[in-house]
Amino acid sequence: MQISLTKHHGLENDFLVYDRAQGEPTVAWPTLAQHLCARSTGVGADGLLLLDIVDGTTLSMRLYNADGSVAEMSGNGIRCLVHAAHRALGGIQNTTYNVQTDAGLRHATVVDSEVDNTIHIRVDMGTVSDLPEPDNWSALECDPIRPVSHVSLGNPHSVVGVEDASMVDLLRLGQLVPQVNLEIVEPGPGTNAITMRVHERGAGITRACGTGACAAADAALRWGLVPASVQEVVVHMDGGIARVHISPERVATLTGPATFIGSFTVNV
Repeated sequence: MQISLTKHHGLENDFLVYDRAQGEPTVAWPTLAQHLCARSTGVGADGLLLLDIVDGTTLSMRLYNADGSVAEMSGNGIRCLVHAAHRALGGIQNTTYNVQTDAGLRHATVVDSEVDNTIHIRVDMGTVSDLPEPDNWSALECDPIRPVSHVSLGNPHSVVGVEDASMVDLLRLGQLVPQVNLEIVEPGPGTNAITMRVHERGAGITRACGTGACAAADAALRWGLVPASVQEVVVHMDGGIARVHISPERVATLTGPATFIGSFTVNV
């Protein structure tokens, strides 16, 4: 079977999008995700997004990580999926898409017109909720006075505050708790900003993580790394900058770019 894919990235966190209107391949989705996302032998991506266009503003999303596992939610992934649908539907600025995900319904609004294959999208990311400490957390040997936050945005996150994120052996630490997304956060640059690195469940170290940015912004506000009065926390990641608003009820809103890379046809 021959299938068509589009490739997009959100702050260099890249995804393949498959419109399920083409039909179901005979290969199981986890196996196909591993094959397509392989950097050396496939198209290459951090994950495979399955898109259903229900109508002009109603979509559904399922995400398979590069290792074939399912992720309930992705802030960068949902922007890439919406970008693919927006292009296919010939959408206009300020269109809001209702996207059913494995973490529940999310609303995504296209806030500008496409320039250089890029649009910016504002996503209702849901409520940040606390989680218990994940299994094997003690293996990280965090200093007891170091700030730590375990939260969910439909998927699990552990956020650790540090003085210098660049000095952390993120790969080693992330591999100790592979069942969660691990964010390492330092303050700045600027009073309303933080810098974050991430090891993602099912994908390893990535250039950016949208749900992780929300988890980190929530933690930064609670820890006092940024003033409680700021309207948006600016989250600096290896792939670029996202902006996160956290309401007093801990509802997160994420704004960032999605960029179209290209189209691919592959045999499966």
